[in-house]
Amino acid sequence: MLRHIGIRRSFYHNLQLAILLCLTAGFINAAGFLAFAVLTTNVTGHAALLAVNIATGKMHAVLVVTLWLLLFLAGAFCSASYIRKTGAHKPHAYTAPIAGIILVLVAILFWAGKQSLVTYPEYFAGSLLFAMGMQNALVSMISGSVVRTTHLTGMFTDLGIDLSALVFPSGPIDTALKRRLLLRISIIVSFLAGGIVGGFCFIRYHYPAFIVPVCLLLLALFGDYFRIPISKRILRRYLAGKK
Repeated sequence: MLRHIGIRRSFYHNLQLAILLCLTAGFINAAGFLAFAVLTTNVTGHAALLAVNIATGKMHAVLVVTLWLLLFLAGAFCSASYIRKTGAHKPHAYTAPIAGIILVLVAILFWAGKQSLVTYPEYFAGSLLFAMGMQNALVSMISGSVVRTTHLTGMFTDLGIDLSALVFPSGPIDTALKRRLLLRISIIVSFLAGGIVGGFCFIRYHYPAFIVPVCLLLLALFGDYFRIPISKRILRRYLAGKK
């Protein structure tokens, strides 16, 4: 799913990537919240938190939240810069950002896992925000901005618009609308499922639970070789026989 770039990339590849990386993002968001009491996959809430802390004069909190915002931005910047420098048309350009995310998760798994009480949870949370910034940029670039995996606000908005077009069509329902609906529902369901699994796993296993998103990222990295079984036959039937 990372080897197919440009015109070789299909809706099927984007759907595979969306499901896997939304599971990853949902898992990290839930497990990260239980571990560090911080939501780690988007910045909208943190922007509001920054405004509240400025208004109430909590300057230490202002610095911490500003750091989180900058780390998410830095993750996206680093990921996109590497891909552009390597060549967005080259499949291997996307492997290094995924490897970077894996390294962050492994570091948290071992470093935070060795402490009975995490001393600086805000910095561990910041590292997850950096990793999710990397993931969001990488998925956006490889899918042509079709897929976002770390937040759902825009996704629910777009789903509402598409459902309106489905319920009150101005003409025949086309394949493009069906694809958008399937992709957006898959993203939302996968993110929620990842969050549920992440919550259960962290409650039971604590920091070793982060090995699960590592495995999901490895599956995304080598998914073209493993042939993840999303049935093309069912997909084509849903799309009325069109690829």
